[in-house]
Amino acid sequence: MFPTVNLKRIISMAVVAGILVSCNNSSNTKKQTEVLPAKDITENTMEDKTLIVKELEFTAEKPSTQEIEDALNAKNVEYNQIACVNWEGYNGDYTPDVKFRIGYTEKEIYIQYLVTEDDIKAAYGEDAGSKPYTDSCVEFFAIPGEGGEYYNLELNCIGKGTFAGGAQRTDRTRYGDDVLSQIRRESTLGSEAFGTKTKAENGGKPYTWKLTVALPVELYSLSEVKPLKGRSIKANFYKCGDDMPQKHYLSWHPIRIEKPNFHRPDHFGTLIFE
Repeated sequence: MFPTVNLKRIISMAVVAGILVSCNNSSNTKKQTEVLPAKDITENTMEDKTLIVKELEFTAEKPSTQEIEDALNAKNVEYNQIACVNWEGYNGDYTPDVKFRIGYTEKEIYIQYLVTEDDIKAAYGEDAGSKPYTDSCVEFFAIPGEGGEYYNLELNCIGKGTFAGGAQRTDRTRYGDDVLSQIRRESTLGSEAFGTKTKAENGGKPYTWKLTVALPVELYSLSEVKPLKGRSIKANFYKCGDDMPQKHYLSWHPIRIEKPNFHRPDHFGTLIFE
């Protein structure tokens, strides 16, 4: 803990260093800010965030979006906030309300995002050649295998995007349509690109959308992936929009570095598959 008398000075220094981390764990509460000294910005000094992932039950081999939602509800799977503002200078005063919940079976991981934001953007209507991070985008990064590679699934608000894997941010395997076509995705905004829609175009009201994803575990193919049941893996969840009217970068688990970079597996939290 920092002495109270020095708190203002320390916060000021932290803002300059770009390491002021705000994590709002509820849409109904004020942001809780944790300030780290400059020497710790590349160290995993904050308590690791941990999430229990419940096993779901289905009669269908490939459950529909409604079946996935029903199964999540049946197991009382709650939403978790993606609300860590790791880089105040890049977000300004804008923080959309972003939540996710997650479940799994032996063969698939299921993620449901719930987003409320002022503007929405879906310039990309196909996976091929897309840059989802420039649209209204949600992401799931994970290290499920034994080889240490992390995988990034990045999807815009209509479910179009990219899937890649590798040990480093560079030299990654970016999967093509043959793999992406196996990742089932459905958005309440539909599947057709629509460009940018602003809050003003919606009568001054924000947009709310839901994206449901079914990710086959077998697509994590760069190294052996043991059955998830009873295991812990490292992961993080994100929301961003590089080319949105209001640029933003949010994470589930804090990222304690100076500039925006989601490709930091050393700052992942922990998922425990029951």
